[in-house]
Formats: sequence, C-alpha cells, structure tokens
Amino acid sequence: MKTSIAAQPKACPPRRIPPAARMTARELQQAHDALAAEYDRRTWFNEHILGVARLRKRLLAQATGKILEVACGTGINFQHYPPHGEITAVDLSPQMLDVACEKAEARRRPVRLETMDAEQLDFVDGSFDTVVSTLSTCTFPEPLQALREMGRVCRPGGRILLLEHGHSSVPWLARYQDDHEYAHYQAHAGCRWTQEPLDLVYAAGLRLMGSRRSILGMFHSIVATPASAGR
Repeated sequence: MKTSIAAQPKACPPRRIPPAARMTARELQQAHDALAAEYDRRTWFNEHILGVARLRKRLLAQATGKILEVACGTGINFQHYPPHGEITAVDLSPQMLDVACEKAEARRRPVRLETMDAEQLDFVDGSFDTVVSTLSTCTFPEPLQALREMGRVCRPGGRILLLEHGHSSVPWLARYQDDHEYAHYQAHAGCRWTQEPLDLVYAAGLRLMGSRRSILGMFHSIVATPASAGR
C-alpha cells in the first residue's frame, strides 16, 4: 500500500452544514434504523459498479486476530474477513444490527454483535488486534473522538483499517460536492462527503502506515496504528 508523505493538516468541520442542522447521535440512530431494510439495495451501485466491494476485500484481507468492527451497519464486511478472525461488531442502530445478525447466521460466521456508540466504546484499552471501520467517519458527530477510541482499544502495534470517502481530488467533482454538501447530508443520513479522511487520521493522533486513493479520488483505503506504537 502506498504510504502517504503528506503534511499533517488539521481536520476541518463541514463548511456548508449549519451547526443547528447537524444531527445528534439519537437522530443518526433513528435515520439508520429507518434505512436498515433497504440499505444494501441503495448501496448496490457503489459496491458493485463503482468497485467499493473490491476495496473492502483488499483492505480487510489484512485483518487478523481479535477484530473489532466499528459501525458495522448491515454486516456488509463480514464476507471479506479472513476465516479465522474472532469478530466483534458494534453499531449505533439496532435495526442495522438485526440485518447484520441475519448475514452472520447465513454465513455461519460467529460474530459478537453489540449496540454501541463509536465515540464511547465499552472495551478496555488494547482489547483488539485489528480495528475496522468502513464508510462511517463521515456520519459520526465527532469523528476525531471516534478515531481516538479506535486507537485506544487497538493494541500497541495493531492495525486500524479504514475505508473512507471524502472530498474528491478531481476538481469538477470536488466543486459539485462543495455545492451540494448540505443537500447530501440531509438526504443520506448525516453523511459529510467533503471530509478529508487523512486529515482526520492525523488529527486523531493515529500513526499512518499506508494509504491508497481511488475511484474518482473520493475513496481512501487507510492502514494506521495507535500513536504509541514505535515510541
């Protein structure tokens, strides 16, 4: 995986989303509960035509040992984990977890599922060898806090695997995202699609091990580790 040598900028808040309009954790839970039954259908184009499923498969092949997936949604990642990992998966939405449970049972894959806020993970420090989150930091009310929590529960030297989307590196598409940032946020359950995922990783104090940008410059496959590793 190509390693980024970019400077370490500060994470920036959404530019066109008024503070009063930003969704609370409770509102996000309700929005995702409402989406759960049709979420996989709504994301089919991105997964199978744009190629997001391929990115998931490539990144999650690196997951080993005790694995925590944060904001697992409908369990779309379960099919991509290596066969011998011990998986715990959490999400804010009980309805999403119900769909994820069905997928785990259909694949006969033991998965421990819990309703949990990404910003307040109920695990002791260093509990997991690998922490995974995909297409989720864009919806967390406080993404830096969620990433810091992922770093806290990952063991020193462990891996944090992130697949995130954000501001495109293609100028015309980036302008379109800027112009429609608030409308997209409202229509897609609090998704902020102008974030800079690498900025968030740096600002959360994680140590970047490698990153790859793809699909119109919007998607980032990121491998990081807790900041304490290597000190």
